[in-house]
Amino acid sequence: MHTTLIEATELQRLMASGPTPLVLDASFELGNPQAGKAQYAQEHIPGSLHADLDQDLSDHDQSPSAGRHPLPSREAFAARLVAWGLNPQQQVVVLDRQGANYCGRLWWMLKWCGHEAVAVLNGGLPAWKAAGGPVTADPTPTPSPGRFVLGNSLVRALGTTELQQALGSPGQTVIDARATPRFRGEVEPLDPVAGHIPGALNRPFADNIGPDGRFKPAEQLKQEFLQLLGGRDPAGVVHQCGSGVSALPNLLAMEVAGLGRSALYPGSWSAWCNTPGTPRARG
Repeated sequence: MHTTLIEATELQRLMASGPTPLVLDASFELGNPQAGKAQYAQEHIPGSLHADLDQDLSDHDQSPSAGRHPLPSREAFAARLVAWGLNPQQQVVVLDRQGANYCGRLWWMLKWCGHEAVAVLNGGLPAWKAAGGPVTADPTPTPSPGRFVLGNSLVRALGTTELQQALGSPGQTVIDARATPRFRGEVEPLDPVAGHIPGALNRPFADNIGPDGRFKPAEQLKQEFLQLLGGRDPAGVVHQCGSGVSALPNLLAMEVAGLGRSALYPGSWSAWCNTPGTPRARG
């Protein structure tokens, strides 16, 4: 079972030997919400399906205090997994073309619904192609409904109230995955308020990716996170970003590094700054 990362060559062997994994392509572009579908239509791994951040991985029928990409209910997402043909214990492989920014969300959501056998394709579609993996523009036939059954969550998610109540306590450390200028409050292109959660540490999600487009080695990731934490307990980390999406590469990287499966604040800054009474910091 692959539960964090899977290499392109490993996926090739898995697809050749069976049982067949479910491959989900979560490519997306925040600035152009239709781009991910277009990228998938142009070329994708044969047999893979597209998972759209807006349509499949979010529920926008919520108040601004839920953030820009609120999670759907677990029941609604489980129904989507059944429609994608997922069966119990089936290996799932998720990928994108954006440095695991979007497929990381999908990876986490499957575990949120109780499915542990899910891994991110290290390096995404570029790594797949570099390893000689085939691509196609042919549409994938609609799968037969799967037998997946919603299970207990395998991850921890915090709401705004829970995070605020523990803010400043020695047992909790917030890590913000946004680009440093946004974290400092120097610019804010998406949310109504600039800044960050007081006391948060900053690690832009792209810092987890090496020059080859793949996650850095586990030992390097471990040293970088321990240096960032400065003696704080990794078990107390809560990850966040702008809207609960780009925080996931940090969360995944910590698990790859052997530092455990830390918590996520799905609403992130977009929920925090839209909730009256929450403290904000700059600099």
